[in-house]
Amino acid sequence: MSATGTSERERLVALLRERSFEQKRVVLASGRESDFFIDCKQSVLTAEGHALVGSLMFEALAALPRCEAVAGVELGGCPLASAVSLTSFLRGRPLPALYVRKEVKDHGSRRLVEGDRGLVPGMPVAILEDVITTGGSTLKAVEKLGAAGASVVGVIALVDRLEGGAEAIRAAGLPLIAICTRRDFLPDSPPG
Repeated sequence: MSATGTSERERLVALLRERSFEQKRVVLASGRESDFFIDCKQSVLTAEGHALVGSLMFEALAALPRCEAVAGVELGGCPLASAVSLTSFLRGRPLPALYVRKEVKDHGSRRLVEGDRGLVPGMPVAILEDVITTGGSTLKAVEKLGAAGASVVGVIALVDRLEGGAEAIRAAGLPLIAICTRRDFLPDSPPG
């Protein structure tokens, strides 16, 4: 990663520590208990957070097979997809954003994938996630995108909690890149 990328990453970690990270006992969406909570939206939804994740995640796409769109999983991944899409346009490689819903709404379009009108069968898409724990929500999003016609080429996570999710995603045949891990916030304590 370039010197600029390193300083962007360091600034993002500092922003996440300041606005998003809390060391406390918490029950996660997966049902597991953890000794820390990280609400990435508190950092990502700042103007600086958008710029940082847009740049870092766009650059990370280079390590995955080429994609033609980026998809964010509701809710935390949606601003990531928008930030990367904007950055991609500004850098001359426009990538549309898709939003993957967890459930169909009972009104309106009833879509599981928003922005799907631009999808063509087999279109390569990268999934962007805020936090990876077990990998379950990511793998469900892979299924939903596949049903909509996309072909997922890999996953970029803002934070990997190091609790088995990366392994589950890789076991499903998908490469995963994490911008940050648990060790950026709790360097001396492995998950337990």
